Amino acid sequence: MEVDDNIQRAEAAAFTIPAEAPESDGTAEWSSTTLILVRLEAQGQIGLGYTYAHECCVPLMRATLFPIVLRKNPLSIATLWNEMNTAVRNFGRNGVASSAIAAVEMALWDLKARLLKLPLVQLLGAVRESIPVYGSGGFTSYSEQQLCRQLSQWVSEGITMVKMKVGRSPDLDPERAAAARRAIGGSAQLFVDANGAYSAKQSLRLAAAFSEQNVRWFEEPVSSDNLPGLRFVRERTPLLSVFHVGRNDSDMDIAAGEYNYDLRQARAMLEEQAVDVLQADATRCGITGFLQMAELCEAFETPLSAHTAPALHAHLCCATRRARHVEYFFDHVRIEQMLLDGPTTDHDSGCLRPDLGRPGFGLDFKSKDAEKFKVNI
Repeated sequence: MEVDDNIQRAEAAAFTIPAEAPESDGTAEWSSTTLILVRLEAQGQIGLGYTYAHECCVPLMRATLFPIVLRKNPLSIATLWNEMNTAVRNFGRNGVASSAIAAVEMALWDLKARLLKLPLVQLLGAVRESIPVYGSGGFTSYSEQQLCRQLSQWVSEGITMVKMKVGRSPDLDPERAAAARRAIGGSAQLFVDANGAYSAKQSLRLAAAFSEQNVRWFEEPVSSDNLPGLRFVRERTPLLSVFHVGRNDSDMDIAAGEYNYDLRQARAMLEEQAVDVLQADATRCGITGFLQMAELCEAFETPLSAHTAPALHAHLCCATRRARHVEYFFDHVRIEQMLLDGPTTDHDSGCLRPDLGRPGFGLDFKSKDAEKFKVNI
C-alpha cells in the first residue's frame, strides 16, 4: 500500500445529550449521556466510530491513540489494536482507556469495510440476516404508569421481549414487575435488571417473586465483580420452577458481562459458571474484543447478548452464531436516531437487519444536528 493510501486524518469529539427526564437504575442516577465520536480518513473514505463514555476519552485519543493510527495502513486492524492496548498499559486499560480504544477501533473497522465496499456484517462473515431485540428502559425513576406505557408500546411495535430496571426500592420491585406483566400481557417475555443492587440471598427472594410474573431474564442480581455471588444465584434460580407445577417455562437466565473490558474478565465469568448468558459491549471492549468473547461463548456453549448501542451491534450479532439478541436501550436508540443517519436502530417486527446496500456500518453522523450538544475540549 502506498503511503498516500494510509490514514491521513483522525478526529475526535464529545457530545453530551440531555435525557428527556432524570433517569435511574438500581445503583446509579443520570440526566445525560455523552457520545464520543471518532472519524478516520483514508483514500477519500471516512470511517466512523463511537462509544458512550466520559469526555476525557477525547484528549486521550488525541495524545495517545491517534499518533498510533495516523499514517498507518487502515487494513492492519489487529496490529493497531495491539499497539493501542500496549500504549495505555500504565494508565489503567479497563474503563475509560478501553472505551477510547473501542471507538477508534470501530472507526478502523468501518473504514476498512468502506474501502473494500462491503457492509461490515459481510466483511465479518454473516451467519444470519437479522437479530432480535429486547426493549430496554423501565427506569426506576419512572412512575408505574410511565413504566407500563413504555413497555407496552414496545410490545405493540412487535418487540416480544422487554426489560425493566429494579433494585432501588426492593420491597416495591415485585409489585412493579406485576404491573409490567399486566401491561405487556402473557405472551411477551419480561426481563429485569438490578445493576448489582441486591445481595445474593436477597436476589433469591426477589427471584422467587419475579418468577410469579414468569420473568425469564435476571440481569446482574449482584455486582458483576462478585462472581461467586452470581454463581450462587444462578445455581439456585432454576429451582424456581417448583413454584409453577406443570410448567417448564419459569426458569430464568442469569446474565452479566456488560462491564467486561477484556477477554480475561469474560473468561473468568464463564469459568466460574457465573452466568447463563454472557453480555458483551463493543463500545467498551471493542469489535475485536466482542468477537473474541463470541469465540469464548462458542467454546463454553453459552449464549451471547449485546449490551446497548443497537446501531453498532446489529452487524456484530448478525456475524456471531451464539448471539441471542441486542439490547434496544431507550437512551441509545434515542441518541442514535437523533445523531446518526442511515439504518440506525429502526427495527422490523422486533429485529434489526443490517443494510447490505451500504458499506461499513452504513452510518453517517449528523454534524449540524449534533453541534448544539458538542463539548468544548
